[in-house]
Amino acid sequence: MTPAPTPTAPETPRPLVNSRDIALEVLLRVEGGAFSNVLLPSLLRSSDLEDRDRAFTTDLVYGTLRSQRALDDVLERVLDRRVERLDPAVRAGLRMGVYQLVEGVAPHAAVSATVDAVARAGSGRARGFVNGVLRAVTRLEQPVTWPEGDDVESMGVATSHPDWIVDALTREFGVDVARSVLAADNRPPGVTLRPRRPDVDPDELTAELEAGGANVQRGELVPDALIVRGLGDPGRWDAVRHGRATPQDQGSQAVVVALDPQPGERVLEIAAAPGGKTGAIAELVGHGGLVVGTDIDAGRTAMIARAARRLHLPQVVAVAADGSRLPFPEGTRFDRVLLDAPCSGLGVLRRRAEARWRVLPADVGELIGLQRELLRHAAALVRPGGTLVYSVCTWTHGETVGIDEWAAAQLPRLVADPSRQPGAPWRTHGRGALLLPGVAETDGMYVLVLTRADDAGA
Repeated sequence: MTPAPTPTAPETPRPLVNSRDIALEVLLRVEGGAFSNVLLPSLLRSSDLEDRDRAFTTDLVYGTLRSQRALDDVLERVLDRRVERLDPAVRAGLRMGVYQLVEGVAPHAAVSATVDAVARAGSGRARGFVNGVLRAVTRLEQPVTWPEGDDVESMGVATSHPDWIVDALTREFGVDVARSVLAADNRPPGVTLRPRRPDVDPDELTAELEAGGANVQRGELVPDALIVRGLGDPGRWDAVRHGRATPQDQGSQAVVVALDPQPGERVLEIAAAPGGKTGAIAELVGHGGLVVGTDIDAGRTAMIARAARRLHLPQVVAVAADGSRLPFPEGTRFDRVLLDAPCSGLGVLRRRAEARWRVLPADVGELIGLQRELLRHAAALVRPGGTLVYSVCTWTHGETVGIDEWAAAQLPRLVADPSRQPGAPWRTHGRGALLLPGVAETDGMYVLVLTRADDAGA
């Protein structure tokens, strides 16, 4: 789980005429701190764009954000200054224009329509400059190529990642695996659905979605998961709106499989917002069980409650509280505890396009301290013989194997049984298991399944 986003201040809306206007607006506001996966769906829902234009807008935004470093490399072949020194609207427009050109959009359409969008964004005096730069890009040798070497900088430019991420991946897993992960980060994901258990049949839901024009594949990692393409915004689908299915990546679904909640059990999830895993757990414990989902942020805790209402899960209780100071009576214990810890989120870069430019190496060190603190408190809430699962949607050594090594030394009552860790296509990673981004077309995820030893025998 990645840290909670900080809300951005509302901005005065301007008229958004077409796909490029909306895309440019998102790119500008993301540069100011907004989150594309929140802002873009909101603007699309309030627009009157046709489905084809919505899809084009979505590709423009996420493609431009993911490809930012590679696009800047192209721009600096024709510019006489650094990209960072350009006016924000001009910079965002040029990146968006170059993205279209390298992706095969007809040059006359990519250039003229982008120039118009930049002018409508308030940079009319820059029309000639933007036009000239994009025309210069069209005169470069085509198709545009990037460095092919195995050094960090070449890989960083070619795959559009910061050097520190490339370096960390290469050191931990080697060049070949690093290249595979970096490529996976740049592949747009489909929408993965979790049918509501036990009353929604995946085959019947597949037939319903295909009748609406979707392409549906069953999950390789979680067989009941449905990977859906071709239907646009999942918030508009009847199955999602009426609570018969929930968008959730297979990696996240697999964490709940590893937790293995049983009917009638009491389960706690710490750092649970927005509530996808909480709902999945509640479906499995049934109405005879109890699931408590906690989050430090009250607004995000409300998301857990809303998700539970949509899925008709009265067994979910949402609690706004710090995971290191939960307001439970002394002696409270749960059958199973899931700590889906705040993390660097490097396993979900394909979904959070701008995150690769925002996460810094120093952030990882700060998060490790928080993860240890939360894990220590979570351990005290597991009954003897109960299960604790630590999960993060990242692959960094410190947040995965490093936390495992710390837990083995500091929390000796938590025992890791190798037979309870996820198997292939997960890879053994310390005492836990790691799913790298792109494996089975999923997000990246680390899971460590622990059992609390009987207090009397510990």
